[in-house]
Amino acid sequence: MTSMRVLQVGAEIYPLVKTGGLADVMGALPQALARQGPDVRLLLPGWPAVVEAVREQRVVRELGPVFGVARVQLRLGTLPASGLAAYVIDAPMLFRRDGNPYLDAGGAEWCDNLQRFALLGWVAAQLTAGGLDDAWAPTVLHAHDWHAATAFAYLAAHPESHRAATVFTVHNLAYQGLFPSADFGLLGLPARFMAPSALEFHGQLSLMKAGLKFARRITTVSPSYAREITTPEFGCGLDGVLRGRADDVSGILNGIDDGVWNPAADPHLAAPYSAARPAGKARCKQALQAELGLAPRKGAMLFGVVSRLTAQKGLDLLLAAAPTLLRHGAQLALQGSGDAKLEAAFAALAAAHPGEVAVRIGYDEATAHRLIAGADAIVVPSRFEPCGLTQMYGLRYGSLPVVRRVGGLADTVVDASPQALHDGRATGFVFDAATGAGLAGALEAAIAAHAQPALWKTLMQRAMQQHLSWDDAARRYLALYEAARG
Repeated sequence: MTSMRVLQVGAEIYPLVKTGGLADVMGALPQALARQGPDVRLLLPGWPAVVEAVREQRVVRELGPVFGVARVQLRLGTLPASGLAAYVIDAPMLFRRDGNPYLDAGGAEWCDNLQRFALLGWVAAQLTAGGLDDAWAPTVLHAHDWHAATAFAYLAAHPESHRAATVFTVHNLAYQGLFPSADFGLLGLPARFMAPSALEFHGQLSLMKAGLKFARRITTVSPSYAREITTPEFGCGLDGVLRGRADDVSGILNGIDDGVWNPAADPHLAAPYSAARPAGKARCKQALQAELGLAPRKGAMLFGVVSRLTAQKGLDLLLAAAPTLLRHGAQLALQGSGDAKLEAAFAALAAAHPGEVAVRIGYDEATAHRLIAGADAIVVPSRFEPCGLTQMYGLRYGSLPVVRRVGGLADTVVDASPQALHDGRATGFVFDAATGAGLAGALEAAIAAHAQPALWKTLMQRAMQQHLSWDDAARRYLALYEAARG
């Protein structure tokens, strides 16, 4: 593996820039790959937090003018925590902005997002073709989501320029990087790429299609989601494209970073605990109840939610099921933000049930750790879920997941059915119909199990013993890289 040189390209990386699970993957997968031998480097946009954090930066190449920007530098340094080499695209006019990488303060997409993320893909392609760093070029280009997908179109425009294997990972097909077709000229690609066989999508320009059409291999972040996106229900209009490449599409389940998510050594928790020594979890629950103003009732089952508040995440189903939860004397703690109507509805629910429902609008990493550790169960009722990490954090922390049977949720949680309980496989509670009644049934099953301490302890310990590390995922990616090279 030492001869393999892997370039990982993405728009976010934990802990520097994070809006979702992509950042967690970019923070953990490259490290897991490097532990198994390859020479792994990253390519990142020069967001303020990235420019400030990457150490010992040196200029590799001056790139301006490009994509309407006079000054662009490609720098190479090392990431502060992992020590991995990271290329940084320093383009202050495009990347050095406060707040969200994709949206302005008013929640609208930045008007120059096409140029910003086309630049990310173009630099990835130039590095892969060996035209930027005379000392290093990848043998494998692995780009993530639509933000980096143009790399494959630029390479396809000049296929003779490289021999690297190319892999594209879809983290969420619903976010496709769509732009007006009139802006195609900004990309600098040949006119033939603005066709249905390339980047054209129902009269628009789709950056996602650059990856789906031109990467040698396509992966998603769970096996079930890889199957689902070839269907009209989950394919977001691209299911035909994916069916046409069925032999090249596979799903590799994400892992979680044990260095960040480990209840035995988590600095954010009131007390450490593990499957072998679970006593500290009760202290975490008491501390969470006190922090959030919930009634300090030891016997009350506490359901937790850490999520974006969107229709995809099914949080409207939880609002519909909340009366069932409260009727059984359970409590609810939620942290999240997103849709204004959902934010208001959960705030109203908390105001109507003080001491039983606590809502924190926004996101705070430390609070997320404490909430997941302090909850008895974690609710993830998504309408679709490419992988999902929250349910894995719940398993790791002995907070049993209540999930819908879709995507990565179906791949990671085994329902506590009579047969699964008999076989010793159950790790949570799973429902099928995307309805409030469907979720309410799963919540009632969890409450019934929680009322049986011996059963609950068994389920907790089994959940905490699941193998969820990134090392397993890294081995699968390395096998995929080898196949793509062949």
